[in-house]
Amino acid sequence: MSGGTAFLDTNVLVRHLTGEPVAAAQRAGRFLAEARALFVPDLVLVELTYVLEKHYRAPRSQVAEAVRAVLAYPSVKAVDRDLLYRTIEVFEVHRLDFADAHLIACAEASGVGAVASFDRDLDRVGTVERIEP
Repeated sequence: MSGGTAFLDTNVLVRHLTGEPVAAAQRAGRFLAEARALFVPDLVLVELTYVLEKHYRAPRSQVAEAVRAVLAYPSVKAVDRDLLYRTIEVFEVHRLDFADAHLIACAEASGVGAVASFDRDLDRVGTVERIEP
């Protein structure tokens, strides 16, 4: 690996977190532990939560903890870690999907305070206004 720096794909995280298949999971774990800087785009975490919930049927609390664990790795770099922690909180507490939780967190953090959406589930949060087109 060039300098121990790379962008990280969802499949590496899935292998590491699920332990499946074993050989790939072991390689993924070593890679995460030995890398210097692994950039994790927000989209990768959206995909990770989807795969863990839908394919592996992991409970929401377990998925939230897994994403927190990913962000806790010293090698993992995120553009806005605080925004992602807020996304996890909204995902877990208000039971929105991760993409919608991220929209809420972005609306809060940016000061925009509104999300245009037909999805009435967003109203559960109460910290931003949902504008229905």
